[in-house]
Amino acid sequence: MKRFSDLEKRYVEEVIDNEFNTSKNSIFGNRLEAEFSKVTGIPYSIAHVNGTATMHTALASLGVMPGEEVIVPPLTMSSTALAVLQNGSIPVFADVDRHTFNITAEAIRKNITSKTRAVISVSLYGLSPDYDSILELCRANNIFLIEDNAECFLGYYKGRMVGTFGDFSSFSFQASKHLTCGEGGMLCTGDEALAGKARRFSSLGYAGVTAKQGKITRNDIQDPNYDRHVSLGFNYRLSEGNAAIALGQLQRADSLVKARIETAAIFDEVIRGSKLLVKQFCPPDCVNAYWSYSVVLQTENPSVDWYRFRDLFQQYGGDGFYAAWKLSYFEPLFQQEIGNRKEVWQHYQQGLCPDAEYLQPRMIQLKTNYWDPEEAKKQAGILEKTIKDFKR
Repeated sequence: MKRFSDLEKRYVEEVIDNEFNTSKNSIFGNRLEAEFSKVTGIPYSIAHVNGTATMHTALASLGVMPGEEVIVPPLTMSSTALAVLQNGSIPVFADVDRHTFNITAEAIRKNITSKTRAVISVSLYGLSPDYDSILELCRANNIFLIEDNAECFLGYYKGRMVGTFGDFSSFSFQASKHLTCGEGGMLCTGDEALAGKARRFSSLGYAGVTAKQGKITRNDIQDPNYDRHVSLGFNYRLSEGNAAIALGQLQRADSLVKARIETAAIFDEVIRGSKLLVKQFCPPDCVNAYWSYSVVLQTENPSVDWYRFRDLFQQYGGDGFYAAWKLSYFEPLFQQEIGNRKEVWQHYQQGLCPDAEYLQPRMIQLKTNYWDPEEAKKQAGILEKTIKDFKR
């Protein structure tokens, strides 16, 4: 299997053959949105230019205002918190579970204030958080829930597909994700009114767009007296070329996700029983979509041992692996600017989120996007040798 097939290539050729003709310029975008809704079972899907713009759109469409607070995990790509800042709102960081690596209801509860309007949960590395407890908490406190599923496509929580729990759910088509078109994203909701707001916000505030319709008619475009912009909006629309590639990927989604899960099973055989590497815990009633295969290096000296393990793995022919991103509140932006704002009540210091702070420097994310199972087996063999030879 290849990352891209003749199907994606054929769709791109069709876009080029159409010469981006205005009358044909939403064919693949419309098909992508319709098929995404069919696959996920979520009625409204709105294609975006990336998976950060999706969350900005969600916050704005829910009416989250500047100065209001949105609770997010610190152990994830900082795009989650940056989307909150882009909305003029305040990200509030809540700790994660040391075993699943995901934000918890208890940590959220400790950070709720009178200004809390929303929670953005992250299905980290392909695994969903505990949605039962998070949803119960959000409903009890009249707080919106946005799912950030950039790393989780076709994952499941208690038999229900990830993406079907929040007021909005966000997906990413960035290059490393389960489905990719280079850059892109999808924002989904089951609420028609919210979908209409999201469509307008992501389409320059155009009057003529609706929950299901993202294109203005030709007559409207050509009318000199047409009132186009009825509300504030941005051009977050996905291009037709990107939509064509994403559609081809979506139609191959089962095999693309299956390949990652099968790679994870190969790695499972290697680390089972290991005292050096401990895998992200997946509850038995969840299905991990394995954007990456994530383990924690058991060491009291991660600032040295993480690099030593990585270097030995590469020395033996390993591909290398991802680190966990620096915790968002330790990034220079938050240390030097955001943390100094008077409306920010959290102190961005050691101890703010102890479990996330323990995990981040020890985290190893092995690639799962091997389309040839023999290459995955080769990498697993190298990992096995590295574990055997590594000396703490």
